[in-house]
Amino acid sequence: MVLEKIVPLDAAAIPKPVCLAGERRCPPEDVGGPSGYQEFLEVIFEPGHEEFEHYREWAGDPVHAEQFNLKAMNDILDRMRWPKRHRR
Repeated sequence: MVLEKIVPLDAAAIPKPVCLAGERRCPPEDVGGPSGYQEFLEVIFEPGHEEFEHYREWAGDPVHAEQFNLKAMNDILDRMRWPKRHRR
């Protein structure tokens, strides 16, 4: 995630993060961290790779690694509990 800017709100508003854009789905559970996810992506985008079928079966077929659901991401952010603003 990259924080691009903080927009001032009126005093009564409770600030909540909003996702404006994104890339790819989240990695499958237990993929092995960033290096494991990189390997996973290399394999699932190369049908001739010897581990291709194994990874597709493990992750569930079809794998839509390039899809990003902006609405789903913002729904998740909206359901999260954020700290209330304290008056000083």
